[in-house]
Amino acid sequence: MYKYVIKRLLFTIPVLFGAIFLVFTIMNMTPGDPATLILGITAKQADIDALNHQLGVDQPFFVQFFNYIKDMVTQFDFGTSYRTGKPVFDEILSRFPTTFWLALLSMIISSIVGIVLGIVSAVKQYSVLDNTFTTLAMLLSAIPGFWLGLMLMLLFALQLRILPSSGIDTWAGYVLPVITLSLGGAASQMRLTRSTMLETIRSDYIRTARSKGAPENVVIWKHALKNALLPVITSMGMNFGAGLGGAVIIETVFGMPGLGMLIVNSIRQKDTPTVMAATLFLAFLFCLVMLVVDILYAYIDPRIKAKYQN
Repeated sequence: MYKYVIKRLLFTIPVLFGAIFLVFTIMNMTPGDPATLILGITAKQADIDALNHQLGVDQPFFVQFFNYIKDMVTQFDFGTSYRTGKPVFDEILSRFPTTFWLALLSMIISSIVGIVLGIVSAVKQYSVLDNTFTTLAMLLSAIPGFWLGLMLMLLFALQLRILPSSGIDTWAGYVLPVITLSLGGAASQMRLTRSTMLETIRSDYIRTARSKGAPENVVIWKHALKNALLPVITSMGMNFGAGLGGAVIIETVFGMPGLGMLIVNSIRQKDTPTVMAATLFLAFLFCLVMLVVDILYAYIDPRIKAKYQN
């Protein structure tokens, strides 16, 4: 198992370098320069050119990219924020808990709701409940997250005035963002659980368990669900990883001081070091989450564990 873990960690290196190159290229192609944004449009051109030279952004693209990679690898230096003048990871680490709790809570809620409704739909196939849940899942999957967030804000914050519209001063500030982020995930989890459960409960060993007189709840929850969980666990990991990155839109809508808001503001101000470090941090976390998912496979399915040990 440890050989597999090491191999997967080594595989993340080219993935991260690819993400770095892509984001660095996009930021380099965007109009504007950091010196103008720092000093303002009224600053003298000589001062702007001097600051751009000090920051190294007047050099050729590949020279800038090579210097960034060299500082990152040799000194573990991800740069200094153009906006604050502080190391980029100081602000990233201070904002990460907000994004982490938003992604974690939404993943937990979407998984519980989606798996339970998916099991009910599979067991009650073609019933009124199945048709209702399937239609609801398709509807939620089609609704954009930012529009749903705005509608929830309009209803619960502006009309009913029972929840805050922005900020996280209290726990109530997480309610609307978590609901907004989890509804789409619950819809996808429900459809996936339903399809995998339908395939599993039609298997020969399920018919054998029923013919031996096993109670239906034991057949569904002990035998069928365990074997149907593998693709569902993958979806849970992807939802959590996507929540870390996809929270950009939700945090912007609800004004939450997380990584999403930090990335959006940094892009607007062409704060390349902050955007690079935040993107790299999220990419690494996503790779780590998927590694944990693969390891969980081995504890659920002994056949996969035997494959890892070979």
